[in-house]
Amino acid sequence: MGKETNSIQNKSMIAIFALLLAGCASTSTHSAQLKYLGGYTCSGISFGKNLSPLYKRGVRDGCQTAKGYYTKSHRLFNDDVDYYRGWFAGRRRCRDLLIIETD
Repeated sequence: MGKETNSIQNKSMIAIFALLLAGCASTSTHSAQLKYLGGYTCSGISFGKNLSPLYKRGVRDGCQTAKGYYTKSHRLFNDDVDYYRGWFAGRRRCRDLLIIETD
């Protein structure tokens, strides 16, 4: 009976060790994904890397609009494709941040 108990304990230890290793792998994978998502953020939302300054401004203005504070440079919206795309990206990705007050 002593050999059977040791065998069960060894198998249990191996199973626990395997679970711990799996947790480490998913944690490091998760961390790597978070690093990849870095770059420009607005209101806690990542919009990516290597964005032009006008795209970022469009994101900020679009995000403000989505939150209920209409903000847009009509000149840039009509004349600059980066601002235009950034504005729509900000409005779309930030729309869940709109807070409607009810009294």
